[in-house]
Amino acid sequence: MKDKFVIKPKTVRSVTMTIRIDSEISEKLDDLASKSNRSRNELINMSLRYAFENLEFTQEDEHL
Repeated sequence: MKDKFVIKPKTVRSVTMTIRIDSEISEKLDDLASKSNRSRNELINMSLRYAFENLEFTQEDEHL
């Protein structure tokens, strides 16, 4: 009996976004990418993940 060739639905792992960033941040990102041998995309994902994991959100008091 031959093994079956099983195909499962693809799960979405990422999305494509277009963003604008300050030129100063872009330069720092390019410099870090070069030094670390990582892609800008990888560094941006790492940075965003860190920011969300360490984020504290507070709403302004409407009565002040």
